[in-house]
This record gives sequence, structure tokens and C-alpha cells, in this order.
Amino acid sequence: MKWKKTLQIVDAHCGGEIGKVVTSQVLEIPGATMLARMNYINNTDDSLRRLLTTEPRGSAPMSVNLLMPPLRPDADAGLIVLQADRAHPMSGSNAICVTTVLLETGILPMQEGQKIVRLDTPAGLVTANATCLDGRCEKVALDMTPAFVQDLDVAIDTERFGRVSADIAFGGVFYALVDVEQLGFRIDPDNATQLVDAGTYLKTQFEQHVAVRHPENPDLNNLAYVMFRQREEDEAIRTCTAMKQGRLDRSPCGTGSSAQSAVMDAKGEVKSGDVLVTRSIIGSEFRVEHKGAKTLSSGDPAVLPNITGSAWIYGVSQIGLDPTDPFPKGFILGDTWGPYAHEL
Repeated sequence: MKWKKTLQIVDAHCGGEIGKVVTSQVLEIPGATMLARMNYINNTDDSLRRLLTTEPRGSAPMSVNLLMPPLRPDADAGLIVLQADRAHPMSGSNAICVTTVLLETGILPMQEGQKIVRLDTPAGLVTANATCLDGRCEKVALDMTPAFVQDLDVAIDTERFGRVSADIAFGGVFYALVDVEQLGFRIDPDNATQLVDAGTYLKTQFEQHVAVRHPENPDLNNLAYVMFRQREEDEAIRTCTAMKQGRLDRSPCGTGSSAQSAVMDAKGEVKSGDVLVTRSIIGSEFRVEHKGAKTLSSGDPAVLPNITGSAWIYGVSQIGLDPTDPFPKGFILGDTWGPYAHEL
């Protein structure tokens, strides 16, 4: 066996959403900030992302997190989220996986009770408050980056669904949040194929009609996902985030829940101190607390969401690249990755 690259991986999931963590040092990504490093991956060299997230080493229902030393003095670790379409600035479920891996593997010292871990992400500083007991990270509460609404009730005309309305909001990445009832079906495991097909289709439609741009970080200018939502009988919000790699988020989606919190605040449905529950398509839950308001440097209003969930480590692996491997950047086929595989 002769590998020219070797990577150590810890396998974890949060609410059923796989968030693998690369724990070995990655040296080849330049940039003075995590945002610059993410942009380097997306715009200059995506070979590492493709190596880790596409076949034959990766698969559609997963993310891979690059763990690296922080580039800001107030953080404990740096984080970039890799998916099959691109590198993303932030993910709540992945940040919970990363925090759990940092503490349970001893990369950062665990202490009984509360442990603060500060993550340097391309979206900004994310503070994780981990509750630890008997050597286990039982739950993680994330103080997310400020979330805000760009536009409410943006309506577009589509060939497949007619007129569809969405709220455009930022919760770490940009979302188009769509009430699923507009499409004539509900968020349910039996409708998973319909939901991912509709969500990826609507993402392409909203991308053509809506330009997004973070007022403080202009490089954050990508509409990442469509997230469907519906109100449950117990007042929880059922969420379903469709990803262009032909799959659905298995977790309630931390950044999407943050964006939803900002939308509900803008519509007068929640206020500071309120707590709501978001629930995924498979029934896993996040606790979402509205921790107050913030004014961005641009003068735009934002809210401060806190997302609480749990992660579980289920494996440790090692990935290598043989110099004779004919697929160093991997491959994607539409039978597994869906109708937009050619765009990944």
C-alpha cells in the first residue's frame, strides 16, 4: 500500500445527519481567515473536497468537516463544512458533531458539567456550550452567528408548481424557506423523493430570481438550500432541507432553524426569550431559543439564535489516496445523487 495522502476521520451523526470530522492536519489550504480558506476551496482547488465527499470514498447522505487550528485569537478550533456541491460556511448539526468529536476524543480537554468551545467558521464565531457527563458530551448548545431576513414573501412563477412564495433569510448560510403546503404534500418520510425533487428544483428557480448578499461579508453570496416547513399540532416546526446532491437533511437543520427564528421574529411570531422546537423529517429535534436582537454593522436588524442538539460518534476510519487511483477527485452519478448530479 502506497498512499500519497492519509486522512484520519471520526464518524459522527447529529439527529441522524452524518457529519464526519477530519482530525488530521490539513496543510494545503491557504488563507488568512476561514472565509478565505473556504473561498479557496470553492474557487481555486476543490480536489480535497471532492476526494472526501464524492464516490468511491464518500456518499450523498453525509458531510465532511475540516478541523484545523483557528485563525482568530478568540477561538479554540477552525471548521469548514464540505459537501458534494461546495464548501459551506456553517452548519448547526456539523458544528455539534465537531464539538462532540473535539471533546470525546480528547483533542480539547473535557470537563464535567459545562464546557465552552469556540469555533472559527467562515460565517463567524460560533460558541458551543457542551454539557458533559461521565466522559460523554450529552448535548451541545450553539450560540449561532446573527440571523436575519433579507426578504419576506418573495413569490416566483414556476412551471411545475405555479406561483411559490418563500422567505429569504440567513442563519449561517442563505435559505429560501417555503411553506410545504403550497406544493400539495406534507413533510413525511413517505414523501422523501417528492420533497428532494421539489426542493432541488425550487433552489434552481429561486437562484435565478433572487440575489443574496451578506451585508457584512459580501463573499457570503450563495443561496445554499431550500428548507420546507410546516407547523405541527404541538406547535413544533417540522423542517426539511433539500440539498442539491439529491438528498434531504436528516437533522432539523441548525442554520435553517436559525433562519426560521429570524423570519418568525420579523413576522412578530416570537420574541426574545421564546423557545421553539424544530423537528426533522425523521423525528429528531433541536431546541431553538431566541436570545435577543442585534444590529449588524450595516444597520440591518438581526436575531441571536441558540440551537441545542446532540451528536454520537459511531466510528473511526482512515482514508488514503493511492497515486495510481483513477478517481482522485471522485465521481457522481445521477442514479444516487439525483437529477442535478451534473452540476456538482
